[in-house]
Amino acid sequence: QVQLVESGGDLVQPGGSLRLSCVASGIIFRFATMGWYRQAPGKQRQLVARITSGDNTNYADSVKGRFTISRDNAKNTVYLQMNGLKPEDTAVYYCNTYLNFHNYWGQGTQVTVSS
Repeated sequence: QVQLVESGGDLVQPGGSLRLSCVASGIIFRFATMGWYRQAPGKQRQLVARITSGDNTNYADSVKGRFTISRDNAKNTVYLQMNGLKPEDTAVYYCNTYLNFHNYWGQGTQVTVSS
């Protein structure tokens, strides 16, 4: 059974930093492409960043230069380092993987950027 568990969300001031973590189980993690998505109230869920098994990454234009996705295959964990946070980054952040024609999601972690 695939399980993704996120952590690290918090309330932070504009300009601050957070690191989100997602621990995966039930998959061969080192072969998996992992992604972070976010969903703000009243908006569609959107891709924030993705990392392949070969460590190739891609980012939404809105976070390029501020966010960094990385992975630790020994810990079955994918990270999202978020720097220079802005109020528009406020959202629930979800971990994702796609396996056997199915999207798997974590429960989400709330990130709120506010003074």
